[in-house]
Amino acid sequence: MYTTRQGKRAFMVAAAAAVLALPVGSAALAAEPVPGSSAGGKAGPSAPAGYRITTELPERISVDNRSGKTELTAKVTNKGSAATGAVRLTVAGFQGLTVDDVAGCTKVPEARLPKGSNSAYSCAIDSLASGKSRTFDVTAHFDLNRQGQICLPVTLGNTETLLWQQGPVHFGTRDPVSDAPDTPLMLNTVNVPAGSSTATPGPSESAAPGERLPETGPPSVLPLAGAAAGLLLLGGAGVWITTRRSSHR
Repeated sequence: MYTTRQGKRAFMVAAAAAVLALPVGSAALAAEPVPGSSAGGKAGPSAPAGYRITTELPERISVDNRSGKTELTAKVTNKGSAATGAVRLTVAGFQGLTVDDVAGCTKVPEARLPKGSNSAYSCAIDSLASGKSRTFDVTAHFDLNRQGQICLPVTLGNTETLLWQQGPVHFGTRDPVSDAPDTPLMLNTVNVPAGSSTATPGPSESAAPGERLPETGPPSVLPLAGAAAGLLLLGGAGVWITTRRSSHR
């Protein structure tokens, strides 16, 4: 016959197993990096020798289906052998993608926007050491009824000397999910406007015909670990309740 002490011991074992399961999932989730890509980028034709600047955008962003709001990061990396000195990153939106803000940067006046752009922010970087990166948080909104593009040019100081330019590159999906809380958009994918079945590729689309961009985003480790932990806790509680009843008989 089980005793109350044995029942409590069974519950403690189950609870301990649940606690051990959670950190594993949490650690795996926290360690998963946000995938980035320099798709659609190339060095400027007049970039001085020795400069190797690149930019990266996330391979995937999520757009709120009601508000159209989204967040992403723009990353600048110095792959050259020496510090860059002063450089400037511009984050510009086109068509259905509008840049609302870039943390630590200055909004570009409408009269000075890049040709065809609807919004842009200018980010001054004093210098970037060799091998170092700088990341900027971008808030934007995306109209799912239109195609949207983003462009990241990097210029030398306050000059117009182009060191690198990524884009204008598409952010979009070929299958908008209108009845979900948000829609995932993939970099270098032309958006099919809601209600449409086809899209006309833009001139900046560089993905090969039929090419499938990799699925990104953190794996569902934490939810699975949480579910396992919940089952363990429920199981332990069931054993404890059963043994409590047995001990009172």
